[in-house]
Parts: sequence; C-alpha cells; structure tokens
Amino acid sequence: MSSQPPAAPSDSGLLREVWRVWILGALLPVYLVTTFICTIARVDGDSMEPTLQTGQLLLLLKYPRWLRAWHLTGDYLHRGDVVIFKAPADSPYSYETVYGLRHRPYNIKRVIGLAGDKIEIKDGQISVNGQKLAESYASTEGYVTDQSEVVPAGKVWVMGDNRRTGASLDSRAYGAVDLRDVAGTANLRLWPDAGLLSR
Repeated sequence: MSSQPPAAPSDSGLLREVWRVWILGALLPVYLVTTFICTIARVDGDSMEPTLQTGQLLLLLKYPRWLRAWHLTGDYLHRGDVVIFKAPADSPYSYETVYGLRHRPYNIKRVIGLAGDKIEIKDGQISVNGQKLAESYASTEGYVTDQSEVVPAGKVWVMGDNRRTGASLDSRAYGAVDLRDVAGTANLRLWPDAGLLSR
C-alpha cells in the first residue's frame, strides 16, 4: 500500500498565517495598553465647564488604579483630581436609555472628598473637614442645596465644576462613588490647549 507525502502548504495559506500572527502581534499591545495603562477620553456635556468643554480630549490614566489593586502603591486619588467613573449602580440617577437599552455610562467629575472626609455644603460654599474650599476651577454661580455627609471607606465624593443649578449630576444626587467604579484619573488635556488641569 503506497502512501502519498503530505502536500506542502501553499504560498497563499502561509501568507494568511503570517498576516494573522502579525495582526495579533500588533493588536495585543494596543489592547493591553488601553486596558491597563491609558486611553483617550472625549468630553461630552457641560457639567465640567468652565474647565472642560464638549469635544475636548483627555488622557485617562488607568495604571495607578491597577497598581493600587495589586497593593504596589498607596491610594492614588487626591482631592482636586479629575476622574472618569460610573455612578453608583443602586441609584436611578446613574442610568440612561439609548436606543431602548438601559446602561450606566461613564462620567467625568472632580474629586472633592476622600474616604473619611466630612463634606458640608451651605449657602453655596463647600467645606471639607471644616475648611472652606477655594475652587478657582469652578463656575462662580452657586447652588442653594445644603448637605452634610461623611465619605464612606472605599469611596470618593465627586462634583462637576459647573455649579449652576441642574448643570451637573454628581454626588449631591447619587452619593459617594465606589473606587471600584473609577476607571482612572484624567488630569491631562490632550486637545485643544494641551496641559495639566488645575486643582
């Protein structure tokens, strides 16, 4: 009984395999960088005016969050940081419906208080642990709602820089944000007028 030698792979089949390996080799680093290191975020909405406007591009840093999760660094968020996050899952204010689908979108706000901080809002003035905040980044128009709350462990208190009534849906409505829902910091504007955002 005679046996035929295996057919040699065709040039086109070999070329397809090379392309698959090349594409995978090119896409894997992009995936790893955008998942664990950084990515570009686009501002949509006016809740962070006058600091940010719709259409501006920010650099979202993710690696400090992952390092913290792996216990290689301490807490990575600071008061005044601009962060991108998902609002609390148990709040009706955290969801929107697009094309009939209900989802929890990402938001961009400023960290006002960290775990253990006492946040007080009275007569349009914010105080943290009894000290009034000097907020050069915020809009000058105030708001009238008075609040007092201590930020729970593992959470942060966030607010938009646009303090006009109804302009920013933030911790005043849905409470403190869980650190697990924070994607990372976005303190660097890439376009236009590249530079660090003020704290």
